[in-house]
Amino acid sequence: MSDNEKTIRDFIDAWPRLDVGEIVSYFAEDGVYHNMMLEPVKGREALKGFIGAFAGNWTDTKWELVNIVSKGNLVFAERVDRMKVGGKPVALPCCGVFEMADGKIKVWRDYFDLQTFSKAAG
Repeated sequence: MSDNEKTIRDFIDAWPRLDVGEIVSYFAEDGVYHNMMLEPVKGREALKGFIGAFAGNWTDTKWELVNIVSKGNLVFAERVDRMKVGGKPVALPCCGVFEMADGKIKVWRDYFDLQTFSKAAG
């Protein structure tokens, strides 16, 4: 397992704690998170606000890693993100593409169907 793959595995394992500071610490200072249907969010301070806003009403979060592949500075992670949103269970199939630099996430692009999330979360 590459160091980059281990970092992403650890990042995925951090989500159940819902500690936004811990989650954002995996990003480079100028790291980018791009939910592909939205505008990219850049920089740790902006990431804290963005991630805190959408994960603020999540509970019982666990991300199931389906497949992970890494080569060089790229890590691809197919997942099912499971959480409760406002008390409602959500299972969201996702695929994340991570560009790594110096052991941190430089860019994270996440691909999923927003309607799947919206319907389940109600």
